[in-house]
Amino acid sequence: MTLDETYQLGYLLKTHGLRGHVAAHFDVDDVDDYLKLKKVYLALPAAPTKLVEHNIEKVQPQSGNRVLLKLRGIDRIEEAEPLRGAQLYLPLAELPALDEDQFYFHDVIGFTVVDANLGELGTVENFYELPQQDMLAMRYQGHEVLIPVVDEIVTHADHEKKQVHVNLPDGLLDVYLKPSSRDQDEPDEFEEA
Repeated sequence: MTLDETYQLGYLLKTHGLRGHVAAHFDVDDVDDYLKLKKVYLALPAAPTKLVEHNIEKVQPQSGNRVLLKLRGIDRIEEAEPLRGAQLYLPLAELPALDEDQFYFHDVIGFTVVDANLGELGTVENFYELPQQDMLAMRYQGHEVLIPVVDEIVTHADHEKKQVHVNLPDGLLDVYLKPSSRDQDEPDEFEEA
């Protein structure tokens, strides 16, 4: 299993108790969807691209997106301690099914962005998962344009046509295409007076 064949489920926070349990954060919408996990792939901080398969004996939900994991063969705190900070991965084939017009970020890279008013704009190049909100990065007229990923703006994906449909707020493209008035008012520092 390679990183390209997986998606990140979350990460290990710390050990819990003396019998090898580890506290983990699952970066998912609903932890309950993952309570029957049988195995997970770990990437340790010292080897972030090497995945090691671990069988799971038990997943116990805690508060929010935090769970306790009991990994088979990890029976003492001394065996669990080196796992602290490991990233958790699952095969892409195990991603939960979505509604027809929904999408996973990795599925729409390369799709055409189509605005409800302006038509075809550009191509999805990337997604940035920022603390405030996720942003879709699109190439438009030679500029990277960031589009907030919220239901009112990014409405749906058409997988058959390879399109992501958006309803851009007025002026969003102008922010990226027109120089700011501050840049226009400042004299060139090399200009002679």
